[in-house]
Amino acid sequence: MTVSWLVSVTLLAFSKLKTVFPSLEAESRLKGELTVEEKISLPEPKLKSDVSVEEAIYRRRSIRRYSEKPLRLQDLSNLLWAAQGITDPINKFRASPSAGATYPLEMYLVVKRGGVEELTEGVYHYDPYTHTLERTSDIDVSEDLYYAAVSQRWVREAPVNIVIACVYERTTLRYGERGVRYVHMEAGHAAENLYLQAVSLGLGMVVVGAFLDDEVQKLLGLPENFKPLYIIPVGRLK
Repeated sequence: MTVSWLVSVTLLAFSKLKTVFPSLEAESRLKGELTVEEKISLPEPKLKSDVSVEEAIYRRRSIRRYSEKPLRLQDLSNLLWAAQGITDPINKFRASPSAGATYPLEMYLVVKRGGVEELTEGVYHYDPYTHTLERTSDIDVSEDLYYAAVSQRWVREAPVNIVIACVYERTTLRYGERGVRYVHMEAGHAAENLYLQAVSLGLGMVVVGAFLDDEVQKLLGLPENFKPLYIIPVGRLK
């Protein structure tokens, strides 16, 4: 009777999940339409470090003060790879776990003028499949992002702000409303990977959740169904 009851409960639970997989048309819509002005190849991420995983965990802190020294393209390469980079070229699995490998997250950069040695100011989108940056705007919106983040000074002072956005439907089409929870879990996984990678690179960062969603979406020119979840200022230690 116990086994029968467990089977019934399990079947009931799964019956509440949407198992509809997106059609090709829906899949195209869920990718969003981006206007790409320029593509920049990122250097290969470095897979060796002098900092152990244990030490990175021990030293991880939320850092809100940064020096004026710019980041390098290699720094961005490792940060973005740690959050959403491809770690299995055959199956296209990524560095952060994702429910059903639905990968709802999209990574953006807001680069301040002079914020990165090899980049001009503007807004960039990360393509994990080609490990490239796609410049979607050449306008420095960092000051506006500061105001959209309710005037948190670390957003203004950081040379680069990483913005994690998501497309909920990529996950909810398969898992129903529970997929919303899975998306938020995944954003946390990616953010923690960023934290540990920042420690390894000698950088500081902090996750910011207080901001005006609609304003951030407009500033970055996000497609309608791309919703911002995190703003993450990152810079060299002061």
